[in-house]
Amino acid sequence: MEQNVVLEMRDISKNFTGVRALSHVDFTLRKGEIHALMGENGAGKSTLIKVLTGVHEFESGTIHMAGNSNAIINHSPQEAQANGISTVYQEVNLCPNLTVAENLFIGREPRNKLGMINWKEMNSRSKVLLESLDIEVAPTTLLDECSIAIQQMIAIARAVDMKCKVLILDEPTSSLDDDEVAKLFKLMNRLKDEGVGIIFVTHFLEQVYEVCDKITVLRNGELVGEYDVENLPRVQLVAKMMGKD
Repeated sequence: MEQNVVLEMRDISKNFTGVRALSHVDFTLRKGEIHALMGENGAGKSTLIKVLTGVHEFESGTIHMAGNSNAIINHSPQEAQANGISTVYQEVNLCPNLTVAENLFIGREPRNKLGMINWKEMNSRSKVLLESLDIEVAPTTLLDECSIAIQQMIAIARAVDMKCKVLILDEPTSSLDDDEVAKLFKLMNRLKDEGVGIIFVTHFLEQVYEVCDKITVLRNGELVGEYDVENLPRVQLVAKMMGKD
């Protein structure tokens, strides 16, 4: 595995009954890189992410993570998370009836000697984490009272606190306004500076050119290619996605 690479997927194939969803696809993500995964609906983007995060099994290929000499196979999103891969979906999968702090630490709450949740420590650690990422919300706020943008940032903060090396953002900007998108991009760039590799799935081309370093294009379950953003004009990107000029 070349230096600086945090994730390497090689020769990944996946079939659903009678349908080839992925055919010998390669994908490489480097540290501190925002990498767009592009393709029309049905191109294989979601399948590739679900193979990576343990939602789907795959027939052939290998997945390597930096710092792990053996190939990994994730059997569940929890296992993927333990391997340093976190996903934040468009529909935030947190608990709206709990506070921000409870969502940040769900399943790993700090506890006192009696095994009870240490609320004071949880709230203070949450405050430090939120401030470090410039997320303006109080730890004791109910998640339900936060905007979708803030909820997504909280999901990202949780991933960061769990020391993710790979952060997958699946259509995160679909329901955000321009100001919220700008805040999300600021947070993404901050994580990029800290060495996190980010996979960005979106159908907004202008956002790809605003925030991404690389683009991988899939079409009909096959790899079209990996490109530097500055070397791939929008017209060419659309042509590669569609398979025609």
